[in-house]
Amino acid sequence: MSENHWDALVVGAGAGGLCAAARLSHHGYRTLVVERLDRVGGRASTEEIDGFKINTGAIVVELGGSTEQTFTDVGAKFEVRPATPSILYRIGGRTVDVASGGWGLLLSQLIRQGAPLLNGIMDREAHEVLDRELSTADWVRRHTKNVAVQGVFRAMCGAGFAVSSDELPARVFLTHFAELTFGNFGFCPEGTIGLWRALADVVERNGGEVRLDTEVSRLHVGNGRITGARLVHNGETTELTCDFAVSDIGPSATLDLVGPEHFSPSYIGTVLQGDLPSAMISVNFASREPLIDAPGLLSFVNTRRLCYVADFTATCPEMAPDGWHLYVGTGVPKPSVGDFDTDSETALVLQDLSREIDGFDRARILSIAVTRDDWPPQRTVSGYDLPHDTPIPNLWNVGDAVKEYAHGGTTACAETAKIVVDKILSAASRLSRVADPP
Repeated sequence: MSENHWDALVVGAGAGGLCAAARLSHHGYRTLVVERLDRVGGRASTEEIDGFKINTGAIVVELGGSTEQTFTDVGAKFEVRPATPSILYRIGGRTVDVASGGWGLLLSQLIRQGAPLLNGIMDREAHEVLDRELSTADWVRRHTKNVAVQGVFRAMCGAGFAVSSDELPARVFLTHFAELTFGNFGFCPEGTIGLWRALADVVERNGGEVRLDTEVSRLHVGNGRITGARLVHNGETTELTCDFAVSDIGPSATLDLVGPEHFSPSYIGTVLQGDLPSAMISVNFASREPLIDAPGLLSFVNTRRLCYVADFTATCPEMAPDGWHLYVGTGVPKPSVGDFDTDSETALVLQDLSREIDGFDRARILSIAVTRDDWPPQRTVSGYDLPHDTPIPNLWNVGDAVKEYAHGGTTACAETAKIVVDKILSAASRLSRVADPP
């Protein structure tokens, strides 16, 4: 077999791409992963700043979900330390676990009141909302005037879906939390990149390859199928062939790689309509003294933009030099979908941190990251996701633009990878039965 021919080409070494690649290589497919950056993980990676491991996007990993199942299935080490409790809320100056006690009862009752919306029985006012679904914020305001309760739902939307409650459809929120499952999660001591390195090792152990600093500049099409790709590395161009391709760079960017001439106007319109990236602002900071009283996420209900602060070193002291505590404070701008003023929105996040975190003004700010546009926290707002399949039968999309309904985060990316790989295996099985009839 030619070294330039691969069974599977995976474009992008993000969470969805590496989960797909690890599964494919585990099933015997010779798999090549191509990543334009110098590290794996995509928008869920980690960089080092002065000895601090700074996550560049996704920070928490769900325990017991699709991501962990992927690691189990392919034999990779899943090194995630649980944060217990995973998430607490700052309400009226107190730190509260809203998953239990009176708050848990109140929230579960409110969510149960959303059953008619899930069943499609919407009142007149909801039907009159034009050109969009009823938002989570609108739905909550109908059921309570309590500002703290509204703030809890706002924070849940920010932490769970990387979007404001004004822009997340209520149907999505209620579907996700219908059983009030506050999932358990934790942190990887290497930073989130540690997980994706483990999956890259699986690919290479199984005879595949992960090429960094390499960009796919074109996906070739012949007879209506993907036949190969053009790669660029250090200014040099190479060509390869493949049996099929899986893209983790989003349907819009994938369409550009293939060329719009290979797709129908209706598909192009669907992709463009579903291109709804959200945005977040993250402040990475460190302190010689502990600043919060939560081992995982501390969410805020009375802030203007700040959604939560994560404490990494409470569970993973390896992420910071000795004697330091490492945190990230993350906020959702207004609007979180579409254009906004970066400077003013960042200033509001910093003001919230200064007001809510005693000692923040003495902390060391390591970096401020604004993720938006073509490098967002979520490529598509949950509820508006595109299908995994494309009109080209041997090209699939994975990742956070093709999530299952009401799902989010890296767990959703891992889930898309399993769905797509199962489709590939099923198609191969059907072809095998045709080629070798019993």
